[in-house]
Amino acid sequence: MAEGDTTAVNATGGEPVPPSGNLLSGPQPNVAGAAGYPDAPPRVGFFTDTSVCIGCKACEVACKEWNAVPEDGLELTGMSYDNTQGLGADTWRHVAFIEQRLPEAGGEPGGGHEGFDVFEAARNLGTSPDGAISPVSPDGRTELRWLMSSDVCKHCTHAACLDVCPTGALFRTEFGTVVVQEDVCNGCGYCVPACPYGVIDQRKEDGRVWKCTLCYDRLGVGMEPACAKSCPTDSIQFGPLEELRERAAARVAQLHAAGVTDARLYGESPHDGVGGDGAFFLLLDEPEVYGLPPDPVVTTRDLPAMWRHAAMAAVSLATLGAASFAGRRR
Repeated sequence: MAEGDTTAVNATGGEPVPPSGNLLSGPQPNVAGAAGYPDAPPRVGFFTDTSVCIGCKACEVACKEWNAVPEDGLELTGMSYDNTQGLGADTWRHVAFIEQRLPEAGGEPGGGHEGFDVFEAARNLGTSPDGAISPVSPDGRTELRWLMSSDVCKHCTHAACLDVCPTGALFRTEFGTVVVQEDVCNGCGYCVPACPYGVIDQRKEDGRVWKCTLCYDRLGVGMEPACAKSCPTDSIQFGPLEELRERAAARVAQLHAAGVTDARLYGESPHDGVGGDGAFFLLLDEPEVYGLPPDPVVTTRDLPAMWRHAAMAAVSLATLGAASFAGRRR
């Protein structure tokens, strides 16, 4: 390798490795090792079981308190009890409230709530037309259900934000997580559109980007992240990623056996478009219902092919130009 060349080559002889140490696509089981940590501990992450989330938002509060994330006010949409709307530079954990009408109430499974007053529906739950309190349906369900899910940065295996950062402000830690160094970030914003999940956000005051660090400072002293520590139902579980995947698969099997056939995992597979997420989820409906992309793909996956095509086009233009110039001199 030439002096000053920071581009390594995959040990299998495949695709180049950018300075971040993160392959643009394909198998990469040891992300910390690829980033320069030969004796790294097991990769850690989050498993969020939305089936037991109660929407208390303790994780949001704990995240803000520990990381000194600025208060961003209440932002009610008028269609939900959710008061933070989504992830952002000042919301690193966001508990989504998704209200749905069930088929018994004339809705469709997985349907949205456009044109539906969820506040009025909530007030009328278990109430008969004459105003008297009536029991819920025989199977225990009512006309409205809430799906709640605590969303966070996914700490992708193939993290496009790492690939496009020109300053090294984004880096891979020895725990396999992705962290932003705010004192190195120059506010270019390249990482914002690069994230397939729309997680990274810039603060208006100075343009720098911010997101979940998976409490990197706490991990360094053997503590679990603040959000997982504060979750009263263990909806957010922290630990070695492989162990969490096994635990999640067992939980899905348990739910299926109990008749919850819509339960599925999202982001756990190393074979998906981002090589698997360091923070993955158990969902009770389609990913789109939760505002998640159904088939996320690392946005830098096609960069090598694009550069090759651009180089071929440049060579072709140069050849045509040289041929044209030679023809004129005859």
